[in-house]
Amino acid sequence: MSSTWELKEKSTGELTTTVEGETWKKAQEKTFKKLAKNVNLPGFRKGHAPESLVRKQISTQHILMEAIDEVAGEALSAGVEEHNLQLVARPELGIDSIDEEKVTFKFTVTVKPEVKLGAYKGLDIKKEEVNVTDEDVNAEISRLQDRFAELVVKEDGCVENGDTAVIDFEGFKDGVAFEGGKGENYPLEIGSGSFIPGFEDQVIGMTVDKEQDIVVTFPEDYGAADLAGKEAIFKVTVHEIKEKHLPEIDDELAKDVNIDGVETLDQLKDHIKANIKTRKESENENKFMDDLYKAIVASSKVEDSDALLEQEQGLMLQEVEQNLQRQGLNFEVYQQFTGKSKDDIKEDIKPQAEERVKLNAILAAIIEEEKLAVSDEELETELKTIAEYYQKELDEVKKIFEGNMSRIENDLLTRKAVDLVKDNLK
Repeated sequence: MSSTWELKEKSTGELTTTVEGETWKKAQEKTFKKLAKNVNLPGFRKGHAPESLVRKQISTQHILMEAIDEVAGEALSAGVEEHNLQLVARPELGIDSIDEEKVTFKFTVTVKPEVKLGAYKGLDIKKEEVNVTDEDVNAEISRLQDRFAELVVKEDGCVENGDTAVIDFEGFKDGVAFEGGKGENYPLEIGSGSFIPGFEDQVIGMTVDKEQDIVVTFPEDYGAADLAGKEAIFKVTVHEIKEKHLPEIDDELAKDVNIDGVETLDQLKDHIKANIKTRKESENENKFMDDLYKAIVASSKVEDSDALLEQEQGLMLQEVEQNLQRQGLNFEVYQQFTGKSKDDIKEDIKPQAEERVKLNAILAAIIEEEKLAVSDEELETELKTIAEYYQKELDEVKKIFEGNMSRIENDLLTRKAVDLVKDNLK
């Protein structure tokens, strides 16, 4: 076998491989014998007719085309090995030429994108300090105070900001009521922003049993296409107005929150402060890692790869669907709310997917450049960690990853590459 390799654009190229001589003749002979078993000739048992007669029933072209299956895989493997190619997608098979003497395949191959490593050591990325202020704590106390507020019916007066108005409403577009635009005895908190922009502002000032027309314009990106950007009139009646009576900020409020070990206001504040600190540290770490990844990508150049981009978009779409499932939703419901198809989402996440592809390629190049490796002890420790996390026996976890241990190794190597960058920051 002989082969040539030509890299074109976007990490895609042509691998041309020729199979000839004894290898190609044996492939044709093997194919003929397979086809001969299914030939029926009068007077002979199936598969036992003389070869000379059988050959008249099977065209040479048929044999040649079927013989491709016998050598195509071997031809691809030989070419990949000869040119040291690292494939990242399933190759497309094409036939350049074929006859009884030889066959020439032209594989369209997508390879690992070329990376020109820039500076990945000495990056100037800093992690911000975490501070929890009294204002942070007081803001959370205010939210708790609002959460445990008592709604008391107003005997007189009109709807004010912060009140809850119990309303009936029905929406009309061009004088016709539209689906989903009607509600009865709906408790609307004024200022919550839960209704269409402009709706709640116009409820302010209304009094009990007064009917009023409220004119609004639906947002351009509204989920229902027939209403998006359109003007509508809602006929609204207020049945009841409730105002909030906030509880005192004291030990009784702390007890009402019902947190183990919290009985006093001071203990509640300490608990809130600790929670805010944990949240801020998590947000801080996420921002630090995001800044780090952006710096890694910005420091190097990576050849584009449509195949890897498509794969990454597919993985990210799966993440979206899994998140929806965890919320008890499916994609059909999500699409009704957002009006976005899977293709729309893939287009939305394209920039993020491109960054991920580049980051993965750069980290792989760092692994190679630094000759990073995973020891048997490190692999065993990782498997134990997985077993503990999922509360499974170690042997069970090993069986799950049997034959796919490279996935664990790749994860560990990627972490090592990231740690190396972090350890060498300015």
